[in-house]
Amino acid sequence: MTITSRRILRGRILSFLRRPAGVGDASSYRHLADGVVVVEDGRIVAVADAGEIDAFRTAGCVVDDHRGKLILPGFVDTHIHFPQTRVIASYGEQLLEWLSKYTFPAEMRYADRGHAEAGARFFLDELARNGTTTAVVYGSVHREAIEAFFEESERRGTLMLAGKTMMDRGAPAPLTDTAESGYRDTTALVKAWHRRGRQRVVVTPRFAITSTPAQLEAAGALARENPDCLVQTHMSENRAEIAYTAELYPERAGYLDVYDHYGLVGPRTLLGHCIHLRPDEIERMSEAGAVAVFCPTSNLFIGSGLFDHDGLEKGPHPVRIGLATDVGGGTDYSMLRTAAEAYKIMQLRGQKLSALSAFDRMTRANAEVIGEADEIGRIEPGLAADLVVLDSRATPAMAHRMEAVDGDLEEELFVLMTLGDDRAVAATYVAGRPVGAR
Repeated sequence: MTITSRRILRGRILSFLRRPAGVGDASSYRHLADGVVVVEDGRIVAVADAGEIDAFRTAGCVVDDHRGKLILPGFVDTHIHFPQTRVIASYGEQLLEWLSKYTFPAEMRYADRGHAEAGARFFLDELARNGTTTAVVYGSVHREAIEAFFEESERRGTLMLAGKTMMDRGAPAPLTDTAESGYRDTTALVKAWHRRGRQRVVVTPRFAITSTPAQLEAAGALARENPDCLVQTHMSENRAEIAYTAELYPERAGYLDVYDHYGLVGPRTLLGHCIHLRPDEIERMSEAGAVAVFCPTSNLFIGSGLFDHDGLEKGPHPVRIGLATDVGGGTDYSMLRTAAEAYKIMQLRGQKLSALSAFDRMTRANAEVIGEADEIGRIEPGLAADLVVLDSRATPAMAHRMEAVDGDLEEELFVLMTLGDDRAVAATYVAGRPVGAR
């Protein structure tokens, strides 16, 4: 008998084709009420109606029966901090005080390789438990810590985009590098890890406050020398942060201009937060194709402000948007909980976030803004079999609410994003392998 690596997932399959125009846009997605996803060697080879399942059975294949549950592409988180798993749920403080009191002490511990390895295991376990199969990740300043992260991700087969944080001022001495060492360490990481299997290296200056002009110049050089790498940093999260940046860079026209001056603003740039943007900055981000990353739970928790989603996406100068948890300022690893808080922020702004738009953002759209749409984000032949299985009746409250849904897919998705969390994740698959299953 020939043993194959084929696996067939059966359930209700949902995958987005494009950005939904709003509530009721059924042409924006593909939904099979009873379908199969056929996986071989980590990739999707077919998507079909369940009536065709026998045509796909092979000797030794495994059939996972998820009938009644939704099978979607694995969630994509566009901004999260790997060394901050013990910072989440730290009481009080605004951004700059919170960094000094909680974040920097926690990140200093990642100088210890064993601590970093244990942290990577917990971090990746927690993502899988919440249905997140890909994330754009900030490391600590320590090269060895991000190496430990990539090694653990490689063992699991996950697609992760991560960088060693560059900080040469504004932090405790044990947590700083130099412009030269930040450049050297990131270059070494690119050579060792970028596109080694499913790993990607990201150029990662933390933000203007913790980098000297020399370091931002080095980061710009890294971006030019490695145009295939993403650039990630923070911008305009907090008004005190913006004022301090202006003090440190008085010669620049504004916060965005600091990064733009050093060649860090382009179509592969992810700018975390972007709450307090000026009109000229929005216009420049639109022109450059840069991404504003919406981090709703951290913006609320740290009291930073309300992200203007529609003002950016639908304004005269449209800006691309990603959605992210921002753990540990963010208060949940779950993209479902993150979408729920995004909905509430947009309500306060007089804006609407439909369930279709939220699930598209967590899957297809987030994959697109990080440049991985040809690999993940949709359930299509040829793409990686990174998948999440959701149970809309996972808790008594959800099951009770679902009794009134009466088969409406959009209502069900709204229940999932409003009441759902890690308990609604029935299974997660990475490259066709079940991980974090309940």
